[in-house]
Amino acid sequence: MVSTVSDRPGYGQLLRTPGAWTFLLPGFAARQPFAMLTIGIVLLVQHTTGSYGSAGAVAAVSGVSMALFAPQTGKLADRFGQRAVLLPGVLVHAASVSALTALALADAPIWALSLAAVPTGASIPQIGPMVRARWAAVLGAAPGREASPLMSTAAAFESVTDEFTFVIGPVIATALCTGVHPAAGLIAEAALTLVGGLFFAAQRATQPSVRDTGPTGDSPRHASALSVPGVRVLSVAFLGIGAVFGGMQVSLTAFAEEIGSPGSNGVLYGIFAAGNMLAGIACGAIAWKSGPRRRLLAGYAGLTLTASGLWAVHSVPLLAALGLLVGLCIAPALISGYTLVEALVPASARTEAFTWLTGAVALGQAAAVTVAGQLADAHGASTGFLVPLVGTVLALVTLLALRSRLLPSPSGRTVARGIGHRGPVTVD
Repeated sequence: MVSTVSDRPGYGQLLRTPGAWTFLLPGFAARQPFAMLTIGIVLLVQHTTGSYGSAGAVAAVSGVSMALFAPQTGKLADRFGQRAVLLPGVLVHAASVSALTALALADAPIWALSLAAVPTGASIPQIGPMVRARWAAVLGAAPGREASPLMSTAAAFESVTDEFTFVIGPVIATALCTGVHPAAGLIAEAALTLVGGLFFAAQRATQPSVRDTGPTGDSPRHASALSVPGVRVLSVAFLGIGAVFGGMQVSLTAFAEEIGSPGSNGVLYGIFAAGNMLAGIACGAIAWKSGPRRRLLAGYAGLTLTASGLWAVHSVPLLAALGLLVGLCIAPALISGYTLVEALVPASARTEAFTWLTGAVALGQAAAVTVAGQLADAHGASTGFLVPLVGTVLALVTLLALRSRLLPSPSGRTVARGIGHRGPVTVD
């Protein structure tokens, strides 16, 4: 059930928050790597090697590396400050992408490309979680204090921004790789990371203060968000979402090549991503009366159902229509998952929790591009579309079996290694 938008503060009021635009604009540019990197690697390596399997393997190494290092980046940002993590991070990332691009153009062996992909993925700046943490800082949200009514609006806005990133990032990368040069997508990704990341790090006024509470305080420095059971369940769910992104990127590219129309890849992926963005805007604008847990389960069931037909479609119009439906179902699942983090995880561990979910998407994407690439090489593009189906089915089964872990404890206290978060929350 939903109610009118007037039941809560809107986007307009949120965007008038003093200081918001100083981190939103550079943050938007700096968060493009997550959306551009995988498809940029796939298109460049496939061009130089002629193999989707090899391209998917290199992209997978980058994704796994990002998934493993992202939570540690979140912890370091909480401990030492965002600027201290971002400044060296964006420099390392730009250098790593440049090295990977040069090696690919020099026809280096796959092992060398895979080796270069490790620092490329590990150094991806975790801008999305950092922006969410900045919203909490500028809106005055703090443990033990009543949260601003704009916090829920900020969470929705960030989810919509993530969806929009997934709309324009892969489309820009694909257009550059197919219309300018196969390496242009990665070059643009590195440039956006460097410029956007440096400008974002320069905004010190909105940077959250470093948490330095001792063991007896409410916010221990070394808290682990992964110790919250709900975060582990959500991570599995986001693995399935990553499988959709990765499977669609590789399989749509292979399908376009297979029918002799490589340019249609950008259009097909753009339609899929547009559905994702439109649903995200709608979800953020609606004041829901049903809780995020129910919305997550419903959205995931719809995602699984729509993904089940991708492998059987062989025409561009039908694939575009079904891709649009798949995109429409991703946003509710993503937004509901991020909203659940707000209810299940204490404030002092949320940045890390967001990076676990972001890393799970990257890990699922990495596995999907590898498997889909191998299937597309061996059996044709249609078999690659089985990857989103299998990934979402497994994740949905896990969600249904462990859905009770997506509820706060009966006492109203969610614990992550001793961190307490009290207060009434509605998640169902």
